[in-house]
Amino acid sequence: MAKVKIKNQKSLNSAKQKLHGNVSLSKTKSGVVAKKWPLKKSKKLGNKIYKIQKEIISTKILDDLGVRDASTGTLINLNVNTNKKVLADVKQTPYFHQGNFVLYNGDSLSLLKDLQPNSVDMIFADPPYNLSNGGFSVHAGKMVSVNKGDWDKSKGFNDDYAFHYNWLEACRRVLKPGGTLWVSGTYHSIYQCGYALQALGYHILNDISWFKPNASPNLSCRFFTASHETIIWARKDKKAKHTFNYDWMKNKEWPNDFFKNEGKQMRSVWHIPDSESIWSIGTPKKEEKIFGKHPTQKPLDLLLRIILASTNKGDVVLDPFTGSSTTGIAAAMNDRKFVGIDSEKEYLDLSKKRFEELKRNNIKTI
Repeated sequence: MAKVKIKNQKSLNSAKQKLHGNVSLSKTKSGVVAKKWPLKKSKKLGNKIYKIQKEIISTKILDDLGVRDASTGTLINLNVNTNKKVLADVKQTPYFHQGNFVLYNGDSLSLLKDLQPNSVDMIFADPPYNLSNGGFSVHAGKMVSVNKGDWDKSKGFNDDYAFHYNWLEACRRVLKPGGTLWVSGTYHSIYQCGYALQALGYHILNDISWFKPNASPNLSCRFFTASHETIIWARKDKKAKHTFNYDWMKNKEWPNDFFKNEGKQMRSVWHIPDSESIWSIGTPKKEEKIFGKHPTQKPLDLLLRIILASTNKGDVVLDPFTGSSTTGIAAAMNDRKFVGIDSEKEYLDLSKKRFEELKRNNIKTI
């Protein structure tokens, strides 16, 4: 059988093309051998074996190849020190740090590059929807501008898609093989995110319909009122095992959730009572906005359910667009570690105040 040493980008590209990104590993005295996964005969290639020099191959190359353990089929990386903490190589000083709650001010892509690969258990992301187009909506019976800031302005289809692809790619690198990512969006952005997730090799687990009973009316009266968002839940590696607290979701009391029958499986459509209403969750409650609010702030009830469903105590939770850090508050309430990143200091100050109030009152969910 032919063997090929991967020494540079050219030979890497050749191997990737022939293996289609799917390989498994077996150790030999001379290094590591990568075999096609699953091993299939090809009239053109036969059963080719590609030899990977352990001292040459980089973390990125292994991740690009999708290297898998031959016995389990799960992604592995020979050069990752799994004992390193997620922030071990981050040189930037945190904007705020108390206990297991850490906030950074800056560009998500830049900071994500410094996080340890395969170190994060769960990511919740609420990326820009690119809706700030000079239009108008209705709030509390008044016409208001939809503009939220320069960060929410569309740069055109290609640039918007490239943005989503790049941050999702950066998140995939830091997720553990069985780690999961939740991404929220409207029809303006969620389909680009979903396409990018599949292009990057994520395995989609569910799409959640989050119904908003108090959605703004449609001013043009020419199409349906947009009254829901979609939340995609995806795992980094299709073959890995992810966290899903099935019994908790099935048997915990969810008062007045008319889609959740006692002792029955939780559905992908929710009703949460304090919103008066399929994951039916309204806007954040008054007590969640006492220090101010982010223009796209998510209700705490939404993030609590996500945190409880897909993480365990001590897990590392990341939000690359943390805003007012509802994700972090939900994580802290349930003894999870949290890393939040945002480019706006105004919202990080709001996050800090919310966290400090949480600690003063010692609020816990479980």
